[in-house]
Amino acid sequence: MIKDFKKILVGLTGNKETHWRSKLNEIKKYKITKIALFLECFEKAQRKKIYPALLASNIKEIPLVHIRDDMTKQELKFLEKKFNVKYFTIHEFHFNHLKKWNGFYKKLFLEMNTDNIVPKNVDITKIGGFCIDLSHFKVTEKKKTKDFEYIMKRKNTTRYFKCNHLNGYSYKKNTDLHTVKSLKEFSYLKTLPKFLFGKIIALETNNPISQQLKFKKYLSTF
Repeated sequence: MIKDFKKILVGLTGNKETHWRSKLNEIKKYKITKIALFLECFEKAQRKKIYPALLASNIKEIPLVHIRDDMTKQELKFLEKKFNVKYFTIHEFHFNHLKKWNGFYKKLFLEMNTDNIVPKNVDITKIGGFCIDLSHFKVTEKKKTKDFEYIMKRKNTTRYFKCNHLNGYSYKKNTDLHTVKSLKEFSYLKTLPKFLFGKIIALETNNPISQQLKFKKYLSTF
């Protein structure tokens, strides 16, 4: 399932300056050169600080970047050029903003929600495919939501399934966990169909990089 250790990327996550700076310090400490970047919770003012810091770091490649609605096409161009981004991941509501990212459509990958609503303008044929958030899938599988059905109807189109977000999952609450407290919170992965797993799997946890590295080691035994 995830036996290829190199598939799993640690994620630079958070919503405050202290979060991304501390993770960058750890990335330097562990001499990590390839990561995933989650910009969803960082507003423009923070991103203006993050980009120079990335350029000054030892990071050479960022295959996956989770973007937000206020990001410009120029930001996507910058990240693609400097860090060889293959996958820009988006949410369903981002279909309202596609026009400004013209030229990047086939590099956009959709993370489905868990709310049992798929807006009418969501059209996977317009973009590169899915970024399956594995814990979201588990939540919707349990509930048999419209989000789940949208994915399952396309399960035989292999080219749609290129990348993933990965975090923990609570069976008790049927919810995703962005701060993982136990390796057992990854056990749900063993129940998921193989077609969901893409070439790149990005850890989307708020845990420090040191803990994410332990998660990687553990997950590579699956």
